[in-house]
Amino acid sequence: MRWALIGASDIAATRIIPAIKAVGDEVVVVRTGNLEHGMKWAAEQGITEVVTDLAAALERTDVDAVYVSSLNTLHREHVEAAAAAGKHVLAEKPLAMRVADARAMVDACKRANVVMATNHHLPANPVHRRMKEVIATGELGEIRAIRFHHAVNLPQRLVGWRISAINEGGVIFDVTVHDAAAIAAMLGTNAISVSATALNQDNDPKGPPDAVMTDILWEGGVLVQTHDSYNNPHISTSVHVLGTKAALEADNCNTGDPVGTLTLVKNLRRENIEIGAREDMYIQTVRAFGAAVRGEGEVIVTGEAGVRSLAVAVATAEAATTGQRVNVSQE
Repeated sequence: MRWALIGASDIAATRIIPAIKAVGDEVVVVRTGNLEHGMKWAAEQGITEVVTDLAAALERTDVDAVYVSSLNTLHREHVEAAAAAGKHVLAEKPLAMRVADARAMVDACKRANVVMATNHHLPANPVHRRMKEVIATGELGEIRAIRFHHAVNLPQRLVGWRISAINEGGVIFDVTVHDAAAIAAMLGTNAISVSATALNQDNDPKGPPDAVMTDILWEGGVLVQTHDSYNNPHISTSVHVLGTKAALEADNCNTGDPVGTLTLVKNLRRENIEIGAREDMYIQTVRAFGAAVRGEGEVIVTGEAGVRSLAVAVATAEAATTGQRVNVSQE
């Protein structure tokens, strides 16, 4: 399959292009709003065609699919244009900054009869997949609570819009949105309401928050706590799933790499759980996307699931701003 990249981003360079190449696909063109940056970036990635005109990338007959990793506020425009051109779409998270925009993107792809997927990597993490399997067996009993620790140390190369773009940056739309997608994938259910406290602990206080803690009520009476930040270089990420019969402890499992451990805990006795194959999550995502395009399978995270994860992030941002508990709306 041949790809156009909309956005000369770090995630495209470090994760998606290697995944595209790993499955035997090809990047034929990159569209960027900054030609000087795009030319340098494309040369580093071995891409020969660089354009600034969106149509010049989307109307090519040698493009089958589009990966959108442009500015978050431009995702809707770019996804809708790709769908109108008949191209299949893998869109970066968050799908947009407003649920209505994300919903419009999904609807546009449906009308155009093209495949749409959201680039949430955690549902493809082997530890997360193993947790989902264990939960599905009923071995944990009724799930009562989940603690999701996703506080990380932001690499210097990723500092920029994440801490300065008040309209599209911040840890909620960068990280909490991932938590929501991962929990939904594990449980197969949706968030109902959220309360949150968000701060800017280490960056411009006028910028978007770089730390947030949430209290989310999930369907089935599951209590969810999340902690996301850019200022934790000390301990690894983790997930705790508490059931009536047993619990799961996953450690170092919320990164961009297929790492981590999983332990079953029952009556204070601990048993390591084998994880199995540990394939790169982005390769899994691109491979599954290609299979869906060929009619041979399903994407790992759908556009619809991307709408639902965004809805949690939007509600979290509102709750943090207002100090009120906010219902999660998917419209």
